[in-house]
Amino acid sequence: MKNVTILLRENADYLNPAEKAAAEYILKNPSSASSQSVQQIAANAFVSPAAVVRMCKSLGFKGFKEFKTALTADLASQSVTFSLSQEDIQKGDTLSDIIHKVTQKNIQSLYDTLRLMDPDELDKCIKAMHKSKQVKLFGLGASLIVAKDAYLKFLRINKNCIINEDWHAQLICARNSTPDDLGIIISYSGETKEMITCAQELKKNGTPIMAISRCVASSIAKIADMHLYTTANESLFRSGSMSSRISQLNIIDILYTAYANSEYDYAMAELKKTHIKKEHQDEKD
Repeated sequence: MKNVTILLRENADYLNPAEKAAAEYILKNPSSASSQSVQQIAANAFVSPAAVVRMCKSLGFKGFKEFKTALTADLASQSVTFSLSQEDIQKGDTLSDIIHKVTQKNIQSLYDTLRLMDPDELDKCIKAMHKSKQVKLFGLGASLIVAKDAYLKFLRINKNCIINEDWHAQLICARNSTPDDLGIIISYSGETKEMITCAQELKKNGTPIMAISRCVASSIAKIADMHLYTTANESLFRSGSMSSRISQLNIIDILYTAYANSEYDYAMAELKKTHIKKEHQDEKD
């Protein structure tokens, strides 16, 4: 995962002031920055060259040279360019404005998540699911909705899953886990206190952990064994967890489809078996 522009945007708030200034300059001028020296970027961002190097290391790069190479490759790989408006919702926006702004943010979030998806990491997740006797799902708030969606999908193909809406029940579930299980923790921030507690309990029991979270060095990301990263372009009404939820649901769709496809014949048979036929009744006047 070396999508530099996404890493810069998602991690900006976790950097110290000088590193953040450098990151913001590069985000605003990615093409120019890709051809500049560390001294030039530092001067344009009004920080020291050392701060630029520290920023690179904070993002997981060995140094400025590796960062710059990844930035150049990232820009070159963006063969599809979205000219989407990044305007936030404003008081007095028309219904047409709201329709376009919300949709554009969701599209951008999905595209960013696509760029972060690592096939090798996904393969690792699929293998862990095959190995597990039971998948334990964890999430709160909007992430719980995503976890429930995952539960229903895997239920259709007879993959043994468990989910609890109550956090205390989730914690008990984590404490009862074994190395033969797989814990999937869904948390956009990766810093939800209750989810961190569940992750710690899973870890104590030697249960493999898959995290679906923001691409930052969050507490849950540090505990997890596998990572499927999401991004979001939230509007003013962040409490709705809108585009982050869309990205999480997209990741669940990818995970489910890849898992089912890995044992195609069995999955198709189970889908046929679990299909619930809806009886149509003629309307009566």
